[in-house]
Amino acid sequence: MSKKKVLVTRRWPTVVEEKLKALYDVTLNESDIPMTGAEIREALLAYDAVCPTVSDKVDAAALDVTNPRAKMLASYGVGYSHIDTEAAKKAGIQVSNTPEVLSECTADLAITLMLMAARRAGEGEREVRAHKWTGWRPTHMIGTKVSGGVFGVLGFGRIGREAAKRAHFGFGMKVIYFDPFPVKPELAAETGAEKRDTIEDVLREADVVSLHMPGGKENYHLISTDRLKLMKPTSILVNTARGEVVDGVALANALKAGVIKGAGLDVFEGEPRIVTDLYECENAVLLPHLGSATASTREAMGWRVLSNLEAFFDGRTPPDRVA
Repeated sequence: MSKKKVLVTRRWPTVVEEKLKALYDVTLNESDIPMTGAEIREALLAYDAVCPTVSDKVDAAALDVTNPRAKMLASYGVGYSHIDTEAAKKAGIQVSNTPEVLSECTADLAITLMLMAARRAGEGEREVRAHKWTGWRPTHMIGTKVSGGVFGVLGFGRIGREAAKRAHFGFGMKVIYFDPFPVKPELAAETGAEKRDTIEDVLREADVVSLHMPGGKENYHLISTDRLKLMKPTSILVNTARGEVVDGVALANALKAGVIKGAGLDVFEGEPRIVTDLYECENAVLLPHLGSATASTREAMGWRVLSNLEAFFDGRTPPDRVA
């Protein structure tokens, strides 16, 4: 029996790629450059499954195919707002993601961003590397203490809860949260997290606001000019969710005007493009989408894709099917 044809749109960890090649007739994107919508559309006609990542825009235009050969989009990543799931359903294509395996590492990075923004670590390193540091002095680069503060979580799912654990048990922070969906009491009790009725309630009260909501139309520019104005002038915004959740222009303006103290961002709307004004904000920490970037996690994400592919080709429902 001939092997199923599978396209992998970006380079993955070598050990996962080797396993894929052993199981399937795999085509790798050797250039590691994001594919165009037209290329994705062509792939859906030529392969049995396509494995995109969050850097691939699989929109309605890319999915506008008649009788595609590929009936499976096994995405590498937990978020899937880059895929138009309604268009996929219309085309008869299933969609899966890779949840759970990246929760801890993404939460670690959220705390990293919190600390970097609060203690002005990015500014400090830039000063040292530029040979501008003149030595210790009592008033130099004063930051913000986070220990004992209020850690606000928007989106109390797996990653949000992991970030809350680190803030609560590591820094003695009080945890408050908003989630549009019910949270089991025992999960909130792990960190003594207190529910707030609205996003605005969290923004007003928290010293650090950490975003963990999915992207897509429902949360587009959830953090806007008006909502930033609700935050304390000493507060910090952290985003390891999706770039489109934050209005980048509004955030840059708020940082420049002192509406909030600082921000730590790992994701950006339209990345790798970044709102130009954010580059000018010394009080913004900007990282290149490193949330899941540890060797073990990136491999685990690949194994999760393999599990979904195996189930699909066996005629079973992929364990992580989202559409």
